[in-house]
Parts: sequence; C-alpha cells; structure tokens
Amino acid sequence: MLELYDGALDVPGLLKRWYEEETKSNYGAFIPFVGTVREEDGIEGLSFDIYEPILLGWFEEWQARAKERGATLKMAHSRGDVLVHQSSYIAAVFSPKRRVALEMIEEFVEDFKASAPIWKYDIINGERVYAKDRSTAIEGSGILA
Repeated sequence: MLELYDGALDVPGLLKRWYEEETKSNYGAFIPFVGTVREEDGIEGLSFDIYEPILLGWFEEWQARAKERGATLKMAHSRGDVLVHQSSYIAAVFSPKRRVALEMIEEFVEDFKASAPIWKYDIINGERVYAKDRSTAIEGSGILA
C-alpha cells in the first residue's frame, strides 16, 4: 500500500491504522521507519515533488519482493511542504518473522533514498530552494541516460 499526502504526515494515525489493518494477519513483526525533517542550516522545512507513475512502478516491484518473502510493505510520503520536526516519510514491513522484517525495512529505506523519483527542496525564508547537495541522481534518469 502506497499513500501520498499533501503536507506533513499524521504519524500516530497512520501507524495505528496500519497496525489495525494487519492485526489479524498473523504477522509476528511490525517494523516501522519514520522520517522526520531535521532542523539544519536554517531551513524552515522541506518541500517535495513526486513523479507518481515511476514511484508507483518502483513500489509495485517492492510489493512483489515483499510477497515473495511472506511480508507486507506499506509506505506514505508527503507532497509539498513539511516543516521542521514533522514527518514526510513512513515505511513499514509486516512479516511472520522479525529477521525478514528487519532486513526488508533496511533494504527498502536505502533503495527509496537511491531510487524513488522524489525531488527535495529546502524551505528558506518561505521560498523553495532545490537541495542539490542532499539529492541523489536516479539511475537511468536525465537526458543522456
């Protein structure tokens, strides 16, 4: 399940709902990861643009990987502005065994940072400034790819 929201994520609400959705699925592990906007370099927050068609395809590939391992994967991400100390990203793995969930959440979060088509901007003095120094080029992207 992939969910996109405008603005900051409701962390307690999402985690509670996801837990309740899977409570009867007989999973032994529920491992969430919550990404929070840090206060650094004087930013007021971050702003996000998402290219949804590629993100959906990428996430479907991860869903298939999870299913092969008997797990379920969920993710929520923000579009637009998210202020400092708010959450822009939540991922969770549900699995019968903890080892699968622990390994999969690490693999998923790292691949998300490297591959998800989400562009990040700093919010400085109310303006969006592309955060190039903290961005990762997506493999195969660009005019000469």
